Amino acid sequence: MEDINRTIDCLRLIRSENVGPRTFQSLLLIHGTVEKALDAIPQMAAKGGRKKPIKLFSKKDAEKEIENCAKKNANLITIFDKEYPQLLKHISDYPPVLTVYGNIDVLNTPSVAIVGARNSSANGCSFANNLCMELGRNSIFTVSGLARGIDTASHKGSLDFGTIAVVAGGIDKIYPPENKDLFKQIGEKGAVVAEMPFGAVPKAQNFPRRNRIISGMARATVVIEASLNSGSLITARMALEQDREVFAVPGSPLDPRCAGTNKLIKQGAHLLTSIDDILSVIDYSQQDDFLLEEGTNIFTGSKSLGMNESELDAARPKVIEKIGCSPTAIDDIISQTGFPAHIVLAVILELELAGRLERNFGNKVSLNYVSEDMFV
Repeated sequence: MEDINRTIDCLRLIRSENVGPRTFQSLLLIHGTVEKALDAIPQMAAKGGRKKPIKLFSKKDAEKEIENCAKKNANLITIFDKEYPQLLKHISDYPPVLTVYGNIDVLNTPSVAIVGARNSSANGCSFANNLCMELGRNSIFTVSGLARGIDTASHKGSLDFGTIAVVAGGIDKIYPPENKDLFKQIGEKGAVVAEMPFGAVPKAQNFPRRNRIISGMARATVVIEASLNSGSLITARMALEQDREVFAVPGSPLDPRCAGTNKLIKQGAHLLTSIDDILSVIDYSQQDDFLLEEGTNIFTGSKSLGMNESELDAARPKVIEKIGCSPTAIDDIISQTGFPAHIVLAVILELELAGRLERNFGNKVSLNYVSEDMFV
């Protein structure tokens, strides 16, 4: 019963208005528990300048989502559950809740992420298929995004050995539709993972969010065919930010689908022509040691930081003064105001919950002037 209550609370928190993965983390850090964080949200939003009540995800809606997932034979796991992918705990914006269709026990299997072009060539698909078969024979799973092209070829190549698909919509929304049968096959022999709520339709802005999970679940990311503007290059960048290895398959300079992979190699990515290139860099027999060396970014304690309200009141106008419409580094705000990091973090949280602040790439924040009508 305790586990289901915690799952409900985690769902309520991450599905509440203006709460994303980083906000979830910060709320836990400040308040200690998910339950206390939920209780604190309305007051924090009001202190951030919000006049309209913030929308909290209700217990009834959380229970309904759990029920809908169960009807689709899917399970919800949270960052507190032992089945949660351990590697994901080490990324800065880990998803607090995942929906899993299939075998949740495979989420911590040694794996390689495979990404590439949707409009892939026959040679690119053959290479992906054969590489994933070889990985499977070496007891290494593949993680990909169920998209057309390289993703599909990768999943099919590793299907008999083990594969994980990370999707950009809800677990009940299969995209692309032609991969409906593949979706079911992956669920039978591996797992399909979704961060978005049940019923969520895949949208363009959610694919980069999906990509961080693909790279975050694996110690290595392989890019097979990618143009210079490809989303696969975003995944490669995320892998580097997560301190993971990046491999790229070289291709003809005359093929625009290979321009991105060739550029990655020039920038220092490992050149890949066979599975041996991966195994020479990564020792998968030392997976547990790797996890211990990585440390963890997750806070799951029960102690809050203990906010000093008078100090918070004094800091609020000075912190807000330092934030403009252009992205500003949080570290700069801390150093220039002279307030403790947790005080600055609390003010930023208040503004974010009020809808007045946006988080930007590189641990930066900016004020959202477009939504000022929400505060009157």
